[in-house]
Amino acid sequence: MTNSDPFVIVVGFDGSEQSRGALEWAVDEARYRDAELRIVTVWSKAPMSWYPALLETAAGEVVAEASPEQQAEALGAEAARAAAGVSVVTRTVHSDSAASAILDAAREADLVVVGSRGHGGFAGLHIGSVSAQVAGHAPCPVLVVRPIPS
Repeated sequence: MTNSDPFVIVVGFDGSEQSRGALEWAVDEARYRDAELRIVTVWSKAPMSWYPALLETAAGEVVAEASPEQQAEALGAEAARAAAGVSVVTRTVHSDSAASAILDAAREADLVVVGSRGHGGFAGLHIGSVSAQVAGHAPCPVLVVRPIPS
């Protein structure tokens, strides 16, 4: 990074409570540093493994469930709205590995922020596999945001 390059923060966002905490922390840090925030949302369902469910609305309309890609794009858009006032780039990535997608984005980052756990895995773990892989392999500092105990 040269003095003219912006500070770049990458944040992984999957819509989970922990990723929302990571996003909030990353937005605050981006404001403080006048940084560019890159939000990475990953989807991984193979095209032939997903069939849309047809749902009937209360008004009697039949609508198709959004595809995994559309759901990921909607999450990225939601995250971008939450980062209002910050320079934001959203990336919706098709990958079998969320950790790999975040690590790819980390190559151009000064800081990576992830939640301690996402949607998958075992509820009792303190850190999820994606967070552990990113923390262990990122080429830059990584902040793993844990939930505040109640």
